[in-house]
Amino acid sequence: MENFLLFFSSIRWQDIVDIILNSYILFRLYVLFRGTHVFRVLIGIALLWFSQRVAVALGLILTSWAIQGITAAAALIIIVVFRNEIRSVLQAKNLKAILWGVPHRTSKTQVEIIVETAFELAAKKIGAIMVFPGLDDLDELIQGGIRWDGIVSREMIKSIFWHDNPVHDGAVIVEGTRIKKVGAVLPLSRRDDLPSRYGTRHRAAVGLAEMTDAMVLVVSEETGTVALAKGSEIRTVRTRDALAEALEEHAGSMKGQWGYKKKEKRELAIAALASLVLITAVWFSFTRGQESLVAFDIPVEYVNRNPATEIVDTSVNTVHVGLSGSGTLIKSIRPDQVKVRLDLSKAVVGRNAYVITSEDISLPPGVVLRKVRPSAVEVAIDVPGEKTLPIQVDWVGKLRKDLILTNAKVLPAKTKIKGGKSILKSLSTIYTEKVRLDQIEKSGSLKVNLALDPATLKIAPGSKESFTVDYFVQKRSSLSPQEQKVTARQ
Repeated sequence: MENFLLFFSSIRWQDIVDIILNSYILFRLYVLFRGTHVFRVLIGIALLWFSQRVAVALGLILTSWAIQGITAAAALIIIVVFRNEIRSVLQAKNLKAILWGVPHRTSKTQVEIIVETAFELAAKKIGAIMVFPGLDDLDELIQGGIRWDGIVSREMIKSIFWHDNPVHDGAVIVEGTRIKKVGAVLPLSRRDDLPSRYGTRHRAAVGLAEMTDAMVLVVSEETGTVALAKGSEIRTVRTRDALAEALEEHAGSMKGQWGYKKKEKRELAIAALASLVLITAVWFSFTRGQESLVAFDIPVEYVNRNPATEIVDTSVNTVHVGLSGSGTLIKSIRPDQVKVRLDLSKAVVGRNAYVITSEDISLPPGVVLRKVRPSAVEVAIDVPGEKTLPIQVDWVGKLRKDLILTNAKVLPAKTKIKGGKSILKSLSTIYTEKVRLDQIEKSGSLKVNLALDPATLKIAPGSKESFTVDYFVQKRSSLSPQEQKVTARQ
């Protein structure tokens, strides 16, 4: 249960957006290409990709490499072989149709077939009548006919309405990409306001259109014209573009923009859910299935310290943290994205011990803390104060045997030091930086700085940062025996 909660707590808002966005893209590809040859090939490529992931998981290096190459080649083949079908699907009237609309089963490719065939029949004065159902049930109004269930094609439509065909006088019922029925008899309109030139086909088209929400296309064998009937209106269509636009508009006229039946609604809902599940699985395989480790040395930040106190010493200045997460995420992490902060709000004067927990470490979303070393830190807290201390030169090394240091003075002789009161209390003098005697050959002066130890000690404001050391050196032969004895004792 703890691992389950840890997993969900590591999910970033970017991960949720990533999953939803790619799920929607996959769903849109299904909506736009369903029923086409491209869609079936895309399913094949998806299965190849899944097989490649399984091969990787099983350690089948050669198999994985071969499938990966086949998948890449298949993607190129789709673009080359099915470029016309892809173009016909993506050539929408506007961007909204691609990003949001749910088109009717009748793709633009089928519309183009119907448009081209209708005008070809009209040019040859071959009569035809084609019914495109809406949401209403037509079974009670249409009589006779033969069940067909054939794919819409130019050759099939022409053969059905060829004058020697026994069913050429009847109507064909077109649903999506298929011709469901041929030789159907439609109810005739009894309107008196129809033009006298309209024959049986036109009256049948108007009769069905005024009773249902279907659209009926009529090709006149007498005049060679193309007409459309919908509702109580019948009009002549003079151009291919106008006919194509009318057919597409009919496909999208129900429910505001795009019409589809309950079965299609259910199918689209299942497709949307499947897209979400598939993308989630892919995301998990990429992000959680390939966990990586990384380690950083992170400086410790001390926060919420009482302003009246100061930190005089710490056991460590940096801690070593080990992190884990997806390979992609771990590679993108920078050390400055990891913070180690210790809360000193409850610290007291003296030494304080803190155990570093996950609450003290700030990590990017999706990254898990695996280890921290050291796991505990000691922090010395003190109240700041000031103290005036004499300055002592820190001599190191030895003078030449023939030289004697007779005197040395520091100017100024004292300075004011700022630091923790407990540390200042233990100090009686403050030393300069080391001054090497073996480099002195004669009397002179030099500039030196203080060696502040511990480093929390500071020179108080207003005091000098550097000091002058005047030193005096004589040769042993120039001193009287009594002076040499005194110097030797010193």
